[in-house]
Amino acid sequence: MDNLRFAILGTGFWARFQLAAWRELKGDECVALYNRTLSKAEALGRDFGISAVYDDAERLMKEIKPDFIDIITDVGTHREFTLLGAKYRVPVICQKPMAPSLEIGEEMVEACEQAGVPLFIHDNWRWQTPIREVKSILESGVIGKPFRARVQFVCSFPVFDNQPFLRELEQFILTDIGSHILDTVRFLFGEAETLTCRTHRIGDIKGEDVATVMMGMENGMTVVCDMSYASRTEKEKFPQTFLFIEGNKGSLDLSTDYWIHSTTESGTLLRRCPPPRYHWADPAYYVVHSSIVPCNANMLQAIQTGGLAETHGNDNLMTMRLVFASYESARTNNSIDMRKWRRP
Repeated sequence: MDNLRFAILGTGFWARFQLAAWRELKGDECVALYNRTLSKAEALGRDFGISAVYDDAERLMKEIKPDFIDIITDVGTHREFTLLGAKYRVPVICQKPMAPSLEIGEEMVEACEQAGVPLFIHDNWRWQTPIREVKSILESGVIGKPFRARVQFVCSFPVFDNQPFLRELEQFILTDIGSHILDTVRFLFGEAETLTCRTHRIGDIKGEDVATVMMGMENGMTVVCDMSYASRTEKEKFPQTFLFIEGNKGSLDLSTDYWIHSTTESGTLLRRCPPPRYHWADPAYYVVHSSIVPCNANMLQAIQTGGLAETHGNDNLMTMRLVFASYESARTNNSIDMRKWRRP
C-alpha cells in the first residue's frame, strides 16, 4: 500500500510533536505545511525536511491534493479548515477541543457526513499507556462492577509559558483539559445521565483554571472529576492523571509515577505502566506525547481501511456535550439532565 500523503494545518507548539509522532508510523507521509504566518511553517519545514509550505490553506489543497489533513490550529479556526476538507472531500483529523460551541461541532460533523469523508478528533488522552491498562483491568472483572470513581488532574504546571494564548481564553480548563478528562471518563465508564459542575478562577487569566464535575452515569456509577492548574502539591504531578475506582469486589488506584494498585480480598497487586519514551518528546510531557503515536495509528488505520477511529466526530460530540453542559451547570448552579443534550 502506498503511503497516504497528508498536510498539517497549523505549525504551533503541538504540531512539532504531532509530526514527530506521525514519523513513528508506516504508511503516511507529511508532504505540506500550512500556517497563517509563513515563516513559522518554513521553520518547521526546515526542521523536518518539508519544502512545501503555505500561508493559503485552499491553495495547498488545490496544489498538493493531500489524502488527508491534520488540523493543529486554535479552536476558533477548526470549523473553517474542517469545512475546507469537506469541500475537497478529504478526510479530516482535528485537534481537540473540536469546536468552540456545540452548534459549530455539529455543523462540522454534518459537513463531513454530507461530503462522505471521515472526521476524526485527535484526543490522545485515552491512549495513555496507564489509562489503557486500567481499561484492560476493568474489563477483566477483577474488581467486579464499578460503582464509584474519582479522576484527578491537579497541578500548578505553568502551561501558559509555552501556550500563552490559553491565558486569554474566556473558557479554559474545561475546554482544554476537560475535553481530555471527560473523554477518558466516557472511554472507561460509558455515558453520563446527570452532571453537576463548579468552577473557580484562581490565577490571573480570563477563564476558569479549576473545575469539579460530578456525574451520575447510565450504568449507575458516580464519577467525580477534579481539574486544576492552580493547586500546589508536595510534588508537581503534571501531566499525570490519577484514578481511584471502587468496585463490588475491589478497587483500582492509578497513582504517582504510573503505579496501578489492584486491591481485592486476596490483597494488593502492584504494577507499573510507564509510557514509552521517544527522543523527540518533551520530558515534562512524556505520558502525553507518547500517547500521540497510538492515537495517530488508530486514525491512520481507519483512513486506510475506511473504518472508524475511536474518537470520530459523532463520538466526540458526546464529549463536547459534557464540556458545555459543565459550563451551563456552573453558570446556573443547577444539575444537568444529559439525556436532553443528546443529538437527535
